[in-house]
Amino acid sequence: MRAQRQLQRGFTLIELLVVMVIIGVTLGLVSLNAMPNGQQALQKEAERIALLLQLARDEAIVRSRQVAFEADENQYRFLVLNEKLWQAVTKDDLLRERSFANTPMLLSVQPATTVAQPLRIVFGREPVDKPFVLTLASGERSVSIRADGIGHFTVEQ
Repeated sequence: MRAQRQLQRGFTLIELLVVMVIIGVTLGLVSLNAMPNGQQALQKEAERIALLLQLARDEAIVRSRQVAFEADENQYRFLVLNEKLWQAVTKDDLLRERSFANTPMLLSVQPATTVAQPLRIVFGREPVDKPFVLTLASGERSVSIRADGIGHFTVEQ
């Protein structure tokens, strides 16, 4: 009996196949998350912008000066109003100028603030502002950032 147990070392073919299937499924899931599709990339870009918009709004309130989000089809940046002159934020790594991952990016805001390009959203010093919906579109994909006017920014598909 003991001699039989010592000869039966190693894995069975079924055990090896089960491990291979588990590894294959895990690699498949990792590769799907590692290479996001266009909608996922647009969603991630919108989430980043929503967080930056919230930061810009908070910055306007704390610093007691207007901060603006400005964007065209290729890039976006934040501006600060200094003595009636808009100046780009350059010394803040979070509010620095950035390029969109997918260009050209079509942007629209409701209710419409201005018809001129680049699109501009201005945050005032007051904690309550006008609600808006900023829509980002690239090709047939689109995602919206909804601001409720009291500091909550949500991303919707």
